[in-house]
Amino acid sequence: MKKASLTEDLEYNEKSPAVKVLFETEVSKEIRMAFKTGQGLKEHKTPFPIVVEIFEGTIDFGVNGEKQALKKGDLIALEGNVPHDLKARENSIVRLSLTKADTTQRVENVAKNS
Repeated sequence: MKKASLTEDLEYNEKSPAVKVLFETEVSKEIRMAFKTGQGLKEHKTPFPIVVEIFEGTIDFGVNGEKQALKKGDLIALEGNVPHDLKARENSIVRLSLTKADTTQRVENVAKNS
């Protein structure tokens, strides 16, 4: 059994979204991203499918150039190689589920370079 919290030890970075690996399983990696209002991720692609959950807050999520507002409780699933971006409308907590084959370093690089 593995246990983690999306709210404990929550920290926001001033310049870029805060990325924290919550845990890994045999098939996935669960990551928390904390966004301050206005922070986001530039358009990028992942080579593998992902699932994004808005745990707290509201974000504008773009897929292939089309934006939609996602709020607390919303989930979105994307196949690999789909261009997407996001921007926080308010302080937000996002849970990102990656396949085991994907790397957390890739996510950290996207956050730092956005």
